[in-house]
Amino acid sequence: MSTILNTNGDKLEIPEVKDAASFRCAIFTAEWNPTVTYALRDGALDVLKSAGVKEEHIISETVPGTVELVNIAAFAQHQLCDLDAIIVIGCVIRGETPHFDYVCQIAAEGTARLNSSGDTPVIFGVLTVNNEQEALDRAGGSLGNKGAEAAVAAIKMANLRKLLRIRY
Repeated sequence: MSTILNTNGDKLEIPEVKDAASFRCAIFTAEWNPTVTYALRDGALDVLKSAGVKEEHIISETVPGTVELVNIAAFAQHQLCDLDAIIVIGCVIRGETPHFDYVCQIAAEGTARLNSSGDTPVIFGVLTVNNEQEALDRAGGSLGNKGAEAAVAAIKMANLRKLLRIRY
């Protein structure tokens, strides 16, 4: 995900969805740190709806924590074959133990593995931050909403895949 800083502070531009009538997306949100993760999810939902995606074509479910995002994304990738994109949303805040490192590694490597071997792009909307304020800044605060940016990435990846299928 990029940051709002990468847009020179401009408003996030929502791309047009190619074939919006059939576009289907799943958003899986970790319940841990809900103030942050639900704000990220809402940002993603707002972008998808603003882009014209039908509400009934958006699956939005929660999982207990960030580690479980990989499992449910893998399930969706293999069992829900009509999805154009999957967005996983979580927030891991550094603590005093190595748990932060393990959770971040599992989520990042698991998502990378799904992206390299699956047919549906899985967008990594997981914040890995040092403290709650950094998370809040990225969940609709001073640095934008990374959930909204994840939805933009999902649309762009789905559009690119459709374009490549047509061209090649």
